[in-house]
Amino acid sequence: MALREVRLIPDGVLRKQAKPIKEVTPRMKTLIKDMYNTMDSEDGIGLAGPQVGILKRVFTVGIGDIRMAFINPEILETSGSYLDVEGCLSIPGETGVVERPEYIKVKAMNEEGKPFVMEAQYLLARCILHELDHLDGVLFTDKLADVPEDFEPEEQREELLVSLRYVEGEA
Repeated sequence: MALREVRLIPDGVLRKQAKPIKEVTPRMKTLIKDMYNTMDSEDGIGLAGPQVGILKRVFTVGIGDIRMAFINPEILETSGSYLDVEGCLSIPGETGVVERPEYIKVKAMNEEGKPFVMEAQYLLARCILHELDHLDGVLFTDKLADVPEDFEPEEQREELLVSLRYVEGEA
């Protein structure tokens, strides 16, 4: 089990734009496995390439039974909006309230290079958007909402994954 070093602010790599991945190579598959291991070892629910010093458009997500890699992700649709508390492995000990859509539709490739479209909501959608921000050099602290000190997040429905379908012939 290989672990990668999680980059912490103010490391400049966290503010850079990640580059698209042209093909899923054995080296990319190893990186993704290492990212899962690192994410798990740090008790995170998501980890993006730039957070381990790799400026490629890839991130991993692990929430409950959902464990997925997203390569070259692209948001197709969003709706709704809600406030919730976020933290980040690259900003240890700091949390803040961020407003994000409650529903997203995202297109990406998995670690096998197979394109998929996923609809997600609440925590899963939030995690995907948080990690996608990392690919553009954006941190959650750039998006903090102005809320009262006694802010309490709203209860969320339990269903996180709305749909997942693999798409033939799209990349």
